[in-house]
Amino acid sequence: MDKPEKISIITLSDRAFKGIYADLSGPKIKELLETHYPGRNIEINIEIIPDDKELLQKALEEALESGADAIFTTGGTGIGPRDITPEVVTEFADKLLPGIMDHIRIKYGSINPNALLSRSVAGVKEHTLIYSLPGSVRAVDEYMNEILVTIDHLFKMLYGEGH
Repeated sequence: MDKPEKISIITLSDRAFKGIYADLSGPKIKELLETHYPGRNIEINIEIIPDDKELLQKALEEALESGADAIFTTGGTGIGPRDITPEVVTEFADKLLPGIMDHIRIKYGSINPNALLSRSVAGVKEHTLIYSLPGSVRAVDEYMNEILVTIDHLFKMLYGEGH
């Protein structure tokens, strides 16, 4: 199996989109994926959008249509008025994978109780994995440590090689 080949990273941040500060979480996801798949020919696209439901829906659809094997969002998982990522991803996904995010919240919440407040979700749309991560670089690092342990098995399952 030669997956993933195409990965889309969508950063949701009004301030990063406006250029008030640099997006650090999207590039961190890219770095961790490249480290996990050394030497593999993968295409990783990073996009920054404001915290907007319609723009996220459009970005998810475009990533799916482009043949993305995995979509990672970062940002918008809190409880602020513009934090809409979990709702949009949940509506978009065909199936949810609650176990991975529950595990992450419990594992890191035992060290930092604020980690329990994340509303991150994971799911599948057709043959595409979708993960919504918090916007902090530290959280991205923690989440990706756990996600990368299972991602290869999930790809095998999606492509009929996991049984």
